[in-house]
Amino acid sequence: MKTLNLGILAHVDAGKTSLTERLLHDVGVTDQLGSVDAGSTRTDTLALERQRGITIRSAVVSFVLDDVTVNLIDTPGHPDFIAEVERVLGVLDGAVLVISAVEGVQPQTRVLMRTLRRLRIPTLIFINKVDRAGADPERVVRAVAEKLTEAVVAMGSVAAAGTRGAHCTPYGPADVAFTDRLVDLVAGQDDVLLADWVADPSSLSYPRLRRALAARTARALVQPVFAGSAITGAGVDALIAGITELLPTVQGDVDAPVSGTVFAIERGPAGEKIALVRLFAGTIRVRDRVRVGAADAALVTAVRVVADGADVVASTVEAGHIARLWGFTDARIGDPVGVPLGRAGADRHFAPPTLETVVVPARSVDRVALHAALVQLAEQDPLINLRQDDRQHEITVSLYGEVQKEVIQATLADDFGVGVTFRETSTVHVERVCGVGSAVEVIAVAPNPFLATVGLRVAPAPTGAGVSFRLGVELGSMPPAFFAAVEETVRRTLRQGLHGWEVPDCEVTMTHAGYWARQSHSHGTFDKSMSSTAGDFRNLTPLVLMAALTRAGTRVHEPVHRFRLEVPGDVLGTLLPALTRLNVVPTDTVGQGSSYLVSGEIPAGLVHALERRLPALTRGEGVLETEFDSYRPVRGPAPARARWDSNPLDRKEYLLAIVRRVGGR
Repeated sequence: MKTLNLGILAHVDAGKTSLTERLLHDVGVTDQLGSVDAGSTRTDTLALERQRGITIRSAVVSFVLDDVTVNLIDTPGHPDFIAEVERVLGVLDGAVLVISAVEGVQPQTRVLMRTLRRLRIPTLIFINKVDRAGADPERVVRAVAEKLTEAVVAMGSVAAAGTRGAHCTPYGPADVAFTDRLVDLVAGQDDVLLADWVADPSSLSYPRLRRALAARTARALVQPVFAGSAITGAGVDALIAGITELLPTVQGDVDAPVSGTVFAIERGPAGEKIALVRLFAGTIRVRDRVRVGAADAALVTAVRVVADGADVVASTVEAGHIARLWGFTDARIGDPVGVPLGRAGADRHFAPPTLETVVVPARSVDRVALHAALVQLAEQDPLINLRQDDRQHEITVSLYGEVQKEVIQATLADDFGVGVTFRETSTVHVERVCGVGSAVEVIAVAPNPFLATVGLRVAPAPTGAGVSFRLGVELGSMPPAFFAAVEETVRRTLRQGLHGWEVPDCEVTMTHAGYWARQSHSHGTFDKSMSSTAGDFRNLTPLVLMAALTRAGTRVHEPVHRFRLEVPGDVLGTLLPALTRLNVVPTDTVGQGSSYLVSGEIPAGLVHALERRLPALTRGEGVLETEFDSYRPVRGPAPARARWDSNPLDRKEYLLAIVRRVGGR
């Protein structure tokens, strides 16, 4: 049977989960329609999701349409949980982007649509809530064409919009404006169709136009727009028909070598790790040994396949499907399963978190339990970037926003019984290398206390290039394990640069290498004091690297967002000076009738301050959109985030003091 892995995406409160419940009800998976307000939805299973009425974790349900198994993935809409959406994108065959007929195109809608188009994920747009007061689906279709993509076509009309009796009628071959729009879209992208139409317009029959629309939708060249109401069910039948007609299905090769990806990690009732896997090719059976990531092959101990609205025990999972697998104890989100296909769920599609906070246990005796609990949460969401400072006894996590902080706090209390508070949220900066710097420590030459020679050269790399490690010495000059120890330590050390912030983009070249071969006393026992070990290289590398980094120099950069602010025209005169006082830099102001659109740049750390001030500055009528743009050099003194345990500069002074005190090795 063919499969379609379908994502439901939206800005928060656009009705995404309600649409999921309506789809499950209308295709016969559920007898009773689930309600977000009542906390009875099938996909929001966490207690916190039901309490707050928002989706926090992605959830998978399945149903059958004709001869297609649809695995439907409901994703969070709140921007604080964009990491959940990111992990899902790599396993989708198609998507439905939900937009409110009242609020229209919102900030998260823009972010999601840009990403869907960049990844060329076939997408249908569903304008929801046509029964709500203030609904204007025609206005929203125009906004979609203006703000999201011009390649849209409305697939039907809405009557009595804004009332409980709103209903939708699909367009057909008799709707001239609709067929003309189809001709414009499909013939404008296909020379053969265009030539046929020029020679004989009647050659483009309605069935041929629909087939051409489906082909272009499958290639993400066109985004058909449906409208309706998830609550009343209006227009949902047309959307279901569009899913089967317009979105591409897959039928993977079940006999091919196993190839898939881990896109989520869960924990079972006994605390066991469960990997959610999309299988692109092959077949996995219980008791099979399968390679996951860089780890050795693991034994699959149990399989549950998503089917008929739930996950059921199975003996196998085949290509195209999604399953929960037990036995992958070392699995991490984004790990390839079997043969990598170059399509991973952990690919970075959105900006990284730009905020962080220190998590403080309510009781000091809970420190160990807190760390263990956060390790499990970091497995489910690696972007929280768990860091522990053993000297200060502090644990720091990265965040997208304040709501995420509240969810972490509630989860720790409810699931782990650990009460916590948080320090004030701060901005995550990065350090960029300014020039080229080198350093070397030679074995048995003071003040080097380790049996290793390490020389490193550090140079800047283009933004986004990441950290590269190269050898400027002969590969055979040392055992491979020592080179591996140096590279591993280089990457770990660069998580905190001279000012304590991560150094994300640089080139590190090993320029010197040396060791003492394994030596023994005459009676044959190994003598560590005469033989180099990987530990010598792990201890020495940070000292050399930080010395090279000091000579190269680094500059701290802060995250900057682009913003768009729609405000009434009569408040512009007082708003612009207020923005300047907040260190917000407007770069463009455009009149739009009685309102203005102000755009510019704002440091990420000031976004929440602007959001708090905006209602008072605009009489509650300002509409703000922000998105991460880039990292820019900090003006003024560079903020520091140094820690003794992870800053090798402090460690070097400490070690050298010991060397001087004991007279060397």
